[in-house]
Amino acid sequence: MKGKILVTGGTGYIGSHTVVELQESGYEVVIVDNLSNSRADVVDYIGQITGTRPAFEQADCRDLDALDEIFARHGQIDAIIHFAASKAVGESVQKPLLYYRNNIVSLLNLLELMPRYGVKGIVFSSSCTVYGQPDVLPVTEAAPIKKAESPYGNTKQINEEIIQDTVRSGTPISAVLLRYFNPIGAHPSALIGELPNGVPMNLVPFITQTAIGIRPQLSVFGDDYGTPDGSCIRDYINVVDLAKAHVFAISRMLEGKQAEQVEVFNIGTGRGLSVLELIHAFEAATGVKLNYRIAPRRAGDIEQVWADPRKANDVLGWKATTGIEDTLRSAWNWQLKLRERGIQ
Repeated sequence: MKGKILVTGGTGYIGSHTVVELQESGYEVVIVDNLSNSRADVVDYIGQITGTRPAFEQADCRDLDALDEIFARHGQIDAIIHFAASKAVGESVQKPLLYYRNNIVSLLNLLELMPRYGVKGIVFSSSCTVYGQPDVLPVTEAAPIKKAESPYGNTKQINEEIIQDTVRSGTPISAVLLRYFNPIGAHPSALIGELPNGVPMNLVPFITQTAIGIRPQLSVFGDDYGTPDGSCIRDYINVVDLAKAHVFAISRMLEGKQAEQVEVFNIGTGRGLSVLELIHAFEAATGVKLNYRIAPRRAGDIEQVWADPRKANDVLGWKATTGIEDTLRSAWNWQLKLRERGIQ
């Protein structure tokens, strides 16, 4: 084994795909998840894909004592990948205190325990929301951090600052901040994918649930933005490609290759697609027509953002490789698999 990695939120959407990639790359994984937005059987599906069932601890990262016990029980943990967080922009506008408590306290607890247990570093699941609406596109890591458009985005900014301040204070840890853009799609096995509890907050699950008849109609929030077709533009990245970026980051960290104690990388494709373009790409990839309507703009949304991923390509050695239609087909296959399993 290359090392033992603790993955918070490891039964969630991005977390589960990253656990698969970590295990297939030779790492031992311990998952910590409170199952607030995921299911316990994801651990079994990870085992089916990789041939190894990861260790799983059901715990809330806001519970310092529970985390302390997990660290003590599992012996030497080499690094942490921290996904566990509430993540819906719209919901964060309505429930800001929930987001500040969930997203900040969990990180504080991890950073407090890392030096106590000799954990070398942390890869933090950050977001392009830290850039707000960038002045220049595509956005590079050198772009200024702007006032957040939502409490969710603000928690990412605050957490990045907390990590940088902690390292600057002399705490013997390193960090990699991965600012990723919009993950979509599912594992090619169709055994794991995005499975939100209740009404989806993200676009692609709403697309696939509308296509299969769970939702009567898809809402496109705004067609009057300053973009070619009036809908918001995002950089949509395949979730498996995104998961692999975390493995590259862990390897770089544990092999001592970091140029600085805190490194930042944009993880995206470098291509912006509008919401309407994504809908049409889904229809082309699957042959399924979508029932959608134009709705008013949604609070907290920015107009357009996509990545300049050259630093991740050149320094981290990572590159997004999966095309949009293959990615959308994987999301549709996952939705069909959920129907086979009787999950709606």
